[in-house]
Formats: sequence, C-alpha cells, structure tokens
Amino acid sequence: MIVFDLACGSGHVFEGWFGSTEDFDSQRARGLLTCPMCGAADVAKAVMAPRVAAKGNQRSEAASVPLSSDGPEKLRKVMHALAEAQARALDGSDYVGERFADEARAMHLGESEHRAIHGQASVDEARALVDEGVAIAPLPFPVRPPGTDN
Repeated sequence: MIVFDLACGSGHVFEGWFGSTEDFDSQRARGLLTCPMCGAADVAKAVMAPRVAAKGNQRSEAASVPLSSDGPEKLRKVMHALAEAQARALDGSDYVGERFADEARAMHLGESEHRAIHGQASVDEARALVDEGVAIAPLPFPVRPPGTDN
C-alpha cells in the first residue's frame, strides 16, 4: 500500500491509499478519483513532505511529548462531524444490503433508475465495480441495516 496526499482544484487536501503508483495513475486516468469534500474530479497528487526519522541515538526528548494537549478533544469533534456528514449523505439513500453490487451495476448500465443507495459489498465486488467504471465510495463508519435497532 502507498498513501498519497491528494488535492482537488478547489484546494481541498486529503489522503488516498493505493496498491501502487500505477493504481493511482490508472484510477485517475479513468476518472475514478473525486474530492470527498466537494466532489470535484480534478484530483492530483499534492506536495508531500517525507517523514524521516532521526537515528535512534539522536532522538530528542521533545519527540515523545505531544504537540497539543487538546488533541483527543479535537479528534472527538472531527469524528463527530464526520459521522454527521455521513448521516446527512445517507438521508434519502436506499439501504440495499448485500444487493449493493448488483443494484449499483444495474444503475450504471441503465437497467434501473439512478438513485442514492448504500449497502454491503465484498472487497472483490467493490474492485469489480471500480474496474467497470461504477462510481462507488466506502463509508467511514459502519451502517446498521434498517430495523435492527432495539
């Protein structure tokens, strides 16, 4: 796996994980990359600073001191905002469960009406959809199927 900092034309910077540089290039060429913040398709690699660790005998004590004591609170706020954004994105979306790959493919091929859906797909099913040019994205948090809450 390789991690790239990516940026869209609007200046949003985000991370992308790829199997290789060739995987990134292939997905970009096929128009499969979009900005998670604004949906822009003009995504490119952003400038990244390499992380070079100091030699074991040259590390300073400051390296083990956290930079900010409010880090956990900031992380909690970010996670909460992300969960709210997912909930808004799923509002009005149909839960199709394990039929996700079939439903997404049918919409892509024009066999069924386009609508927002979410559900479950195996890694192999998701890869096949991406290879076929079907626009999909993983959700950051698990979703409980409707009717399963107590």
